[in-house]
Amino acid sequence: MGFFSQKILSSIFLFSFVCFIQFSSISCEEKVSLALYYESLCPGCSNFIVNYLPKIFKNGIIDFVDLKLVPWGNTKILSNNTFKCQHGPAECFLDTVEACALDVWPNLNEHFPFIHCVESLIYHKNYTQWETCFEKLNLRKKLVTDCVSSDRGKELELRHAAETPPHKFVPWVVVDGQPLYTDYREFISYICKAYKGTAPIPGCSSSDSISFTSKLSTISSTITSFVEQRVKLAASA
Repeated sequence: MGFFSQKILSSIFLFSFVCFIQFSSISCEEKVSLALYYESLCPGCSNFIVNYLPKIFKNGIIDFVDLKLVPWGNTKILSNNTFKCQHGPAECFLDTVEACALDVWPNLNEHFPFIHCVESLIYHKNYTQWETCFEKLNLRKKLVTDCVSSDRGKELELRHAAETPPHKFVPWVVVDGQPLYTDYREFISYICKAYKGTAPIPGCSSSDSISFTSKLSTISSTITSFVEQRVKLAASA
């Protein structure tokens, strides 16, 4: 299973607390929102989930983050209220599987290991074995499969469609409301800057703030350039 072997899972996720657990030292208001909008069979998405996103579980960074996963991406809703996924019907199915996992296991300690497991199989081009993740993680398969085969699965996907913001590509990573565009792999430095609490985040330093300011300036310039280009095109039309 790579990074998330069962032994590592036990030690890492033991200390990953959701907002409402009373012994968490970080309040919901202080946590930095981190949203990932993705689609299951997108190579860049599986790469991010497998090789980058797990970094927040090291050194307790997850205690300072409110992580939200939204499996929808570039999927389209057709006129007959069916879905057309960028990577075909298999992606639509696995998007629904992951949406159902998020729903039946709202606890991050349960749904993230499962999604990471599925995406690891996708990353290694073995996604047809996705059901093995239930046994590997000792999770109840029927909870997810019942959801997928019922109206609940489609309902969840429609909800994720509504939650997905306008975007240029996936994975689309947003920190504290700020899309990171092509700089999404550096998401931890953005978390460091966006954090407004007093308890120090492990791995963050003043250099992160400087780096973040520079990168944010670059992103702002990109947005400004894009808007100006659109204005010129509209004027010449």
